[in-house]
Amino acid sequence: MTTGDDERETLTWDQFGEASRDLAREILADEFVPDVVVAIARGGLLPAGAIAYGLGVKNCGALNVEFYTGIGTVLDAPEVLRPALDTEYLSGRKVLLVDDVADSGRTLALAVKLLRDRGADMRSVVIYTKPTTIVRPDYWWKETALWIDFPWSARGTVQEEDGA
Repeated sequence: MTTGDDERETLTWDQFGEASRDLAREILADEFVPDVVVAIARGGLLPAGAIAYGLGVKNCGALNVEFYTGIGTVLDAPEVLRPALDTEYLSGRKVLLVDDVADSGRTLALAVKLLRDRGADMRSVVIYTKPTTIVRPDYWWKETALWIDFPWSARGTVQEEDGA
């Protein structure tokens, strides 16, 4: 749903639940049953947990990547942050990589390369993909060119909200 004049896509909590279940069904219909679900933190943490529940996968991890520093502001290149994911464990396993959005695709490209280089049999899933992405995820719920307000991040930090 768009939010009118400000040209944004708004994902509600209810839509997030529907998207997560729809994506889990699509992944299973494709007969890909992951051994491990890996979130790209922070945006992929909630979608990864919801999709992992939908798939019945309990083995989860996170890859910490920083790229966006604000709305429309990015670092020169995405960077992997500590703590590090135990990527040796992923070798030879089926891994589902999860993020909230494939915007430029640079974060997703970095994570896909990292996991494939470690020998993971992997697929990627996002809630949203954008026409500008350099890497098309294997699964996505919706495509949009708009800025997306996710229910977990649209209000900013508590300090920002409280004016502190």
